[in-house]
Parts: sequence; structure tokens; C-alpha cells
Amino acid sequence: MKKITFLFLSILVSITYLNAQETGTIDENLLNNWRTTFQDDAGSKAMMNAVSSNDIQKLALNRENLGKIDNHFTHRVETAGITDQKSTGRCWLFTGLNVFRAKVIKEYNLKEFSFSHNYNFFYDQLEKANLFLEGIIATADLPIDDKKVEWLFKHPIGDGGQWTGVVDIINKYGLVPAEVFPESFNSENTRWMSRFLRRKLKEDGLVLRDLFNEGKKENELRTAKEKMLSDVYRILAITLGEPPTEFSWRYEDKDGNLSEEKTYTPKSFFETFVNIDMSDYIMFMNDPTREFDQLYEIEFDRHIFEGQNWKYINIEAEKIKEFAVASIKSNEAMYFSCDVGKQLDKDRGYLDVNNYDYDALFGVDFGMDKKQRIQTFESGSTHGMALVAVDIKNEKPVKWLLENSWGESGFEGHLIMTDEWFSEYMFRVVIHKKFINEETLKILEQEAIQLPPWDPMFSPDNYYWK
Repeated sequence: MKKITFLFLSILVSITYLNAQETGTIDENLLNNWRTTFQDDAGSKAMMNAVSSNDIQKLALNRENLGKIDNHFTHRVETAGITDQKSTGRCWLFTGLNVFRAKVIKEYNLKEFSFSHNYNFFYDQLEKANLFLEGIIATADLPIDDKKVEWLFKHPIGDGGQWTGVVDIINKYGLVPAEVFPESFNSENTRWMSRFLRRKLKEDGLVLRDLFNEGKKENELRTAKEKMLSDVYRILAITLGEPPTEFSWRYEDKDGNLSEEKTYTPKSFFETFVNIDMSDYIMFMNDPTREFDQLYEIEFDRHIFEGQNWKYINIEAEKIKEFAVASIKSNEAMYFSCDVGKQLDKDRGYLDVNNYDYDALFGVDFGMDKKQRIQTFESGSTHGMALVAVDIKNEKPVKWLLENSWGESGFEGHLIMTDEWFSEYMFRVVIHKKFINEETLKILEQEAIQLPPWDPMFSPDNYYWK
């Protein structure tokens, strides 16, 4: 009987193994074929020895591409000074403020000038905390494993963001000069502060859901929320400092002329020195996975509860370039975000699709186009910078210049990108409406197609640090 049982089990195991082979498992025959193919390739062993002991990117550097790009541009926005976001995801904020910084420097004839990033970051974090808790209240009747609730708890707060955050935070809280509210250690190194904020907000989110399940009314939930936000304010004040509500300030221009010292609020400072209608700026995207010449809106993608969701016009890259050239020729920088880690030569500060030849290094084709990279989450916006220059030859752009926020790294604190790289890895550009044609502006009259917050294009400009 035991022999029959053993024989039966052996047959069952064999059938299971054969069935497994038929359903896609890796068997010994396959492994042997791959080993033989690899070992029969004369160059494979040499490549294995070289690559396994060295940096892949350095070995893939395409030397034929070196020296093909110069550092000159036919049209360049007047700028002064380089900023440094340090170990944070605040590139979106640095980029937005750098666009307006160039205007202040030119209009007031300054050698250099910078806004306080710490000031706006304080309120960005406070507002994002409120937005999260309001989201929890709005979804309190949904099960905790609902996709939207799950998304909220996965993304309670972060230091990344995009253009709508720049607009809403400035409109509500104004601006202050950098010396009035300087950086703190934690504004330049956000990891631990962000970790504790996330932990506390997740805890508070669960408390709000419990209160809802106990039958508490919406006004009672908001009363509880206000106490939770007072804890957030306390954490922010301890780590970043407490932002000013009023300050005195004066400046010296390039010619040594000292201005009169005046007292400002952050909002009156913005109105005096910048005084821009933020609604005049239009966000463009180049997302080939979706229909062009359409208006889109991403649900819950904003920095302030009462603010505007991220809304953008999706158009071809060539149209965006046309508008961008007009802006640069008028000495106006733009908010620009892209997938900066792709084909980036950080030492030279060059973005070129031919910088690295990974296909030749591995003997394997990497052939996805932009649409396919977006669909598979292989590519998305990872970093924001200010677009400040273009080089035009034969009436066409050949390369562009980006003012970065990584200090003096790259090309004198900038990145140079080829026009081809612009097409492949640019995602967002924000341009003043005066540089946009009427046909494109009419797209803003459409009812926006709403996308969920987990859409591939949601990714904030935050997670590629220097």
C-alpha cells in the first residue's frame, strides 16, 4: 500500500512539474540554453568583468557625443545668482520663485536677490496637512481599503509639488525676502520633519474616521481637525521657525543706491515687488498617452483645500517650444519640469538622448518611446527648473538652458538640454498667456476631463534630489 501511495505521489509531482513547465516556469533546459548563449559570445566575459566591477553609467558614457554641444545661446533671460534646494524636494518652489526673482532683479537693478523659500514652505506644509485631513473627512463613509482612502493614507503630505502650489501659496500668504526668514536646518534637510508629519497625520486620519463611525457630525470632526492642525503648526514652528507677519526691509541696487527702509506684510511685499496676476499663467503638458488639444484636471492635486486642482492643456511639444521661445525673447523665464534623471551627465550639466549608450553596453535594445514610458510608469516628471535660454539656428531651436536649484553643480548651476531631449523628457511648462495664440487659449473654455489622483501624470516635482 505504501509503495502504491508513493508511486501515486511521484506521478502527481511529475504532472504538477510538467503543468508548471507549461504555465511559464523557468526550467533547466531554458537555463542551459541561456548559459550556452552567453558563454558562446566572445565578448560577454570581458563585459561581465568590466561592468560588474564598475559604475554602469560611466561605462555607458558615449564619448562620440562629448564636445558636440557648446555653452552659447542666441537668446537668454537676464538672471543673477544660483539657488540650492539642498536635501529636499522643494524644486517646484525654488523654480516658481526663481521665475519671479528674475523680474525683481531686473526691475530694481539688483546684483542679486532671493525670496525666502522657507517662508512659503512653512505654509505649504500647513495647508497640505489641512488638505489631507479634509480629504479624510470627505471620505470617512468609505471603507478604509477604498482606493481613494488608500491613496490619501499613502500620500498624507510631502515636500514636493508643482505650479498650482506656487500660485495658491503666494496668493494666500505673499512673499518675503530670504534674509527676513532664512532657511533652517530642517527646511534644507526635510527627511525627519516629513517623517514625523506623515506619522502624525496618519494617526489623526484614523482618529477622524473613528469619530465619524461614532456618529460625530461634520462640524465636530472639523473641531477635532483644528486641534490636530495646531499640533502640525507646532511641529513646523519648532523645525522651521515661526514665519513673520510683518517686517522692515531695504535694498541696495547695482549702483550702490540704498532704498528707503519700509515696513511690509508678506502680501504687501508681493504686491509691491512682484504684482503679477498669477491666473495669467497657463500650464502645458506633453502627454502622448492622451488626446492633444484637450483640457485636463487632476482630482485632489492641489496644495490648499480651497485652492485649484492641477489643470493643464495637453498639446504637442513643438507648440510648447514655439510659445517658450516667444517668452524667452521677451526676457521672461518659465516654470519647466521634466524627467531629469534620464540621460543626464551631471558633471557637465548636459541633458542629451545620446549621452549614454546602454544598448551597446549590454547588447540589449531599450526601445520604448515617450508614450510607452508613461504608460508603464518608466518616465514622469521628477524635477522642476526655470527655463531661461534657447539657442536658435536656421530658425529652429537646437538647445535650451535650465536654471537649476542644485547650487553651482552642472554648467555653472544650470543644465543644458538638446532640443531632442526636450521633446522626449519634458512634461510641464508654465507660460504667460500673452505668448499663447488665441486658438490654444480657447481650449481653456472646455470642460476639463477629470483624472484620478493616482494618474501617472500626478507625480509631483520632488523626488530627484541633487
